[in-house]
Amino acid sequence: MRWHEVTVHTTEEAVEMISNFLHELGAGGVSIEESGTLNKPRDTSLGQWYELPLNDIPEGRAVIKGYFAEGTAMEGVMSELERRTAELADYDIDTGDPTFSVCDVDDEDWADSWKQYFKPLRISDRLTIKPTWENYEAGQDELIIELDPGMAFGTGTHATTALCLRTLEKVIQPGDDVIDVGTGSGVLAIAAAKLGAKHVLALDLDPVAVSSAQENTRLNGLERHITVRLSDLLQAIRTGTGADTGVTIPVQVVVANILAEILLLFMDDVYEALQPGGTYIASGIIHAKQQDVEQGLVAAGFIIEERYTETDWVAIVARKRK
Repeated sequence: MRWHEVTVHTTEEAVEMISNFLHELGAGGVSIEESGTLNKPRDTSLGQWYELPLNDIPEGRAVIKGYFAEGTAMEGVMSELERRTAELADYDIDTGDPTFSVCDVDDEDWADSWKQYFKPLRISDRLTIKPTWENYEAGQDELIIELDPGMAFGTGTHATTALCLRTLEKVIQPGDDVIDVGTGSGVLAIAAAKLGAKHVLALDLDPVAVSSAQENTRLNGLERHITVRLSDLLQAIRTGTGADTGVTIPVQVVVANILAEILLLFMDDVYEALQPGGTYIASGIIHAKQQDVEQGLVAAGFIIEERYTETDWVAIVARKRK
């Protein structure tokens, strides 16, 4: 099979946003290469070790590649990608006069090559994400998430996912029922179950995501603790409590790692799905949209309790009034 390879030369500051744009436009995979300098500051709070190859990418620059299935209408994709990237200037994000190009490649040129860069990664004090093809010996009290994200889903290292995982570790209490909205690879649902949730209902509207989440649930031996469904939140609420959902609605925790524009569409549904005093973790929020999301949360009746940030992204912890 052949793929359309889109290449964007831009800044490291704009990497997260442009990568999201490529995923939203239908990319089957996205790769990122930053400058190979060893001089930039790195987060070593969890003991990460960085061994970066030198390359010819200038300091502060990055090369992003997105892969689209053969037959995709690339003229429309490129036009929309360039338009969205140009709009980042409205949010004071420097894209550094980006350049865009597209060419065709064979799937064997890229489909599995990214796996050599996906290594076990300690995300938080307790959670470590391990690709299924890597050997790794867990330390004391370390919770291992076995993950095979496939080409279409993240590895859990994206800032928004990492924020959610660290926040879940602070929020989840043993015995909680949890709903994960927009589960993708299922990484958040798996983390919640390993952190002590009694049961997790993982929802997604993409059949490929549902299949991926089900497989990763099986790889972690959590079929009895996670139910994956092709559904939105409102439909799940209407289904209610029972063997089909695995959880008792209203639940103690709802987590959603979705773009801000989507989060704003189902604030009232989340409020209904939570028991009084329940917690909502909302992530996937770029700083420029933070105020809009917080206003939506307050309007729906939530009390905002915490805000966690990483790079240009925010995760908000809100509580339903008792």
